[in-house]
Amino acid sequence: MRRTRLLQYEGFTSFLSSLMAIVAGLLVGLIILLISNSEDAFPAFLTILKGGFVDGSRGLAQVIYFAIPIIMTGLSVGFAFKTGLFNIGTPGQFTLGAFVAIYIGIKWTFVPPEIHWLVALLGAMVAGAVWGSGPGILKAFFNVNEVITSIMMNYIGMYLVNMSIVKTVYDSLKNQTKPVLKSAVLPKAGMDKLFNTSNVSIGIFIVILAVIVIYIILQKTTFGYELKACGSNKDASKYAGINEKRSIVLSMVIAGALSGLGGGLLYLSGSGKYIHVLDVLAPEGFSGISVSLLGMSHPIGIFLAGLFIAHLEVGGFNIQLYNFVPEVIDMIIAVIIYCGAFALLFKQIISKFIIHDTDEDIGKSVQAADIPASYESSVVNAETEEKTEQREDKK
Repeated sequence: MRRTRLLQYEGFTSFLSSLMAIVAGLLVGLIILLISNSEDAFPAFLTILKGGFVDGSRGLAQVIYFAIPIIMTGLSVGFAFKTGLFNIGTPGQFTLGAFVAIYIGIKWTFVPPEIHWLVALLGAMVAGAVWGSGPGILKAFFNVNEVITSIMMNYIGMYLVNMSIVKTVYDSLKNQTKPVLKSAVLPKAGMDKLFNTSNVSIGIFIVILAVIVIYIILQKTTFGYELKACGSNKDASKYAGINEKRSIVLSMVIAGALSGLGGGLLYLSGSGKYIHVLDVLAPEGFSGISVSLLGMSHPIGIFLAGLFIAHLEVGGFNIQLYNFVPEVIDMIIAVIIYCGAFALLFKQIISKFIIHDTDEDIGKSVQAADIPASYESSVVNAETEEKTEQREDKK
């Protein structure tokens, strides 16, 4: 009975389904390693599992560095999904936010140095929000599928950013953006000394704050309830007095702002990261989709899933010591992420098990209940009361 009650908690069910997806993905990854190089397969597999713990504090810093952008894009996808929308435009929103953050970090020299990085991050959020509003408006007012429009916006954003870089902040020798000013780099707040590397900053605290804010919005506010209600049934929400068009647009705006913030956090981290002028969509955007699926679109789940995927990526870098080519590493991580997409399927399987198990418990409870005894007691009491009333009437 306790087992059934534990499984009935949605959070535990989501965690268990994601765990099943991870185990399945890791097993497939092990099979790939065995096929590629059976002698070194198990040591290499253990290296992947160790992840960031291999290099001590520097390895953990790398995990945080890789996790920050994919957690933010994961929050973007998860927030939209919770409100009934599929935001596949995260690469474009991420790239636009990154470019605006870099542009402000280079060109806006009039901003006070103390808040330069903050203004750049706000600009990244605004850019992502504006780019996310396009599919939202088309969905709300013209009922255009947001998946199609967001994919189109990805490529438009990529080419727009490439053109803008060449005209504004272009380093022609390296075919990339110029470095931002020191005042625009995120403060380290002692994180660089703690982890003995310059890749970490206060970005992880901003991510944690974003996770908390999104959780509160979705779970604790009327605004979040309206967004989720509109996503569940747009027509019913309309009759309930909820402005469904406003909700759709705001959902995509917030989702876009989260992706844009992720781009700003990555390129303002001071790690030597630049936008290269290439016709390639930002991989962090698509990784966010996988992180959101693995985290069941829950803010806390997305945070943990992002850390896990980053942990595997860091461990994958060291697998080359066992004569595995980098393509094998990418394949293993891709398979693990792909299996994460089946977390929803695993959740349905667990839910069916819970329903079946609950029905059996109910049946046992009914059989064990003392229904005849209680019924007999009630009949006896009724007869006694009736006889007492008859005696009083005779008197």
